[in-house]
Amino acid sequence: MRCKMPDFRERKKGLPRSAPCRDAKASRCVILLLLITMSLSGCGNWPDRTEPGPQISPSQARERVVALLPRRLSDREGWAQDIYAGFAAMQIPPSDENLCAVIAVTEQESGFKVDPHVPGLSKIAWKEIEQRAKRFHIPMKFVRAALRVRSPGKPSFVDRIDKARTETELSQIYEDLIAFVPMGKTLLANRNPVRTGGPMQVSIKFAEQHAESKSYPYPLASTLRAEVLSRRGGMYFGIAHLLDYPASYERHLYRYADFNAGQYASRNAAFQSALSLASGIPLALDGDLIWLNRAADPAKPGATELAARVIAERIGMSHRAIRRDLEKGASHKFEKTDLYERVFALADKLEATTLPRAKMPNIKLKSPKITRNLTTQWFAERVDARHQSCMKRAKD
Repeated sequence: MRCKMPDFRERKKGLPRSAPCRDAKASRCVILLLLITMSLSGCGNWPDRTEPGPQISPSQARERVVALLPRRLSDREGWAQDIYAGFAAMQIPPSDENLCAVIAVTEQESGFKVDPHVPGLSKIAWKEIEQRAKRFHIPMKFVRAALRVRSPGKPSFVDRIDKARTETELSQIYEDLIAFVPMGKTLLANRNPVRTGGPMQVSIKFAEQHAESKSYPYPLASTLRAEVLSRRGGMYFGIAHLLDYPASYERHLYRYADFNAGQYASRNAAFQSALSLASGIPLALDGDLIWLNRAADPAKPGATELAARVIAERIGMSHRAIRRDLEKGASHKFEKTDLYERVFALADKLEATTLPRAKMPNIKLKSPKITRNLTTQWFAERVDARHQSCMKRAKD
């Protein structure tokens, strides 16, 4: 059952605006205010779990991070400094919930290794090169011959690729290859295929986008890519991806899903579920509200948009208005759009209940580094289990 706002006209009937609340009336006024507050909190979105907790000093916060980090970890003070710096720079409250969220993701992604080894990385690298060579119709024997050259003071690119064990090593190989080998620019088109890195395995593309909107707090020794692959930069951008956006989630579990599938993927998956119910059109609950290949045809509607068009008349919206609102799907503003509110209102009415506003995205994980059948839900639940372990340490 959907909660109803109290009827202010009935409550205030016969009470002049200037009438004072004294004695018994004062008690009734206090109760009324409490009821209104409770109604507002019940009807609003779920609380943002990044809300500030008790105020603590920077030194206390760093000490708290040290206490929550895994006991086996070396240089815990150094890790705590880099973690707290990220929280402070983005003004994220260093609550136990938030600190444990960062710790849990880092444990899951790298086991607190700044530059973790990737099994079979050289095979992954050669496969990427072969695929790009085929795209340009270049025989691999010519590619290997070109890669037998040496960059200044280093072994040949063939040897370096064969011996690559970490993403940082492979990223530097590609950067050198692009700079020194003529065929490197042809094959890679100035695009380094190492797309994630650092202790939290954060997307380099995300880091670049975040740095455009919010100043990176450290001086760049070389490139932003290099910073992502470092401890301080990897933690900073990982914390940003996980916590530096407003979300109406009841649990951090959905932030973990978003970390894997993209910010607001869990909210958007819940919207897709409600839209599917209201329209009768089956939808993949992947959190992508706009057709992914927009560069090829920006005007082409995707599956979610087409399903919304089916109920356009029922929710009183034009196709243009639907597209306009869906384009806000990567921000918190989407929850205030007519489309979001009207689709959920219709779906809630049809089901005679309040549907969840967050849902686990149904995404199969695909990456050259992944050899098992894994999903976003698997990732989120694994991280959540680590989070619970961290919270137990917080209570000890």
